[in-house]
Amino acid sequence: MEAATASRPAIGTELVHLAARGDEAAFTRIVAAHHADMLKMSLAVCGDITIAEEATQAAWTLAWRRMPSLRDPDRLRPWLVSIAANRARDALRRARRRPVVELEIADSDAGSGDPSGRAGDIDLRNAMARLDPTDRALVALRYVAGFDSFELARALGMSASGARARLARILDRLRTELRDD
Repeated sequence: MEAATASRPAIGTELVHLAARGDEAAFTRIVAAHHADMLKMSLAVCGDITIAEEATQAAWTLAWRRMPSLRDPDRLRPWLVSIAANRARDALRRARRRPVVELEIADSDAGSGDPSGRAGDIDLRNAMARLDPTDRALVALRYVAGFDSFELARALGMSASGARARLARILDRLRTELRDD
């Protein structure tokens, strides 16, 4: 976790306050610090890079407009990532298409010569694609963005125990789908 934090520019409370007052330079620094996280979240939710990029751009536009409403500057990252997850769900609904899993011909781990080692990744992607976008967002918020149950609850508008229970049901469903029988 420290490596990710070290590569991300530090965002202080004052910078957030400046951006909330309309300082474009401050907002640009926030974008530089958090764009990759928001794009990862969007991609995890919708599974399509084009839709993810569009959703992330829409999330930034919304974040700029709503920046003055951010009550706790220390919660900037979870707030931004939640906006990205919501925009990605909306974009996926509008697209009304299932993401296509593209298979790479050349494997970067070509040393083994056995492409079957990637079958588990493909199975997981397909199982994730079959989830409802809201459920996919919940899994991504937890495992891509690293939200704890209280942050999940806040992002989804439910209790922490409700978020944990829903996540457990989703994970059980994924385990069942991925089980080799």
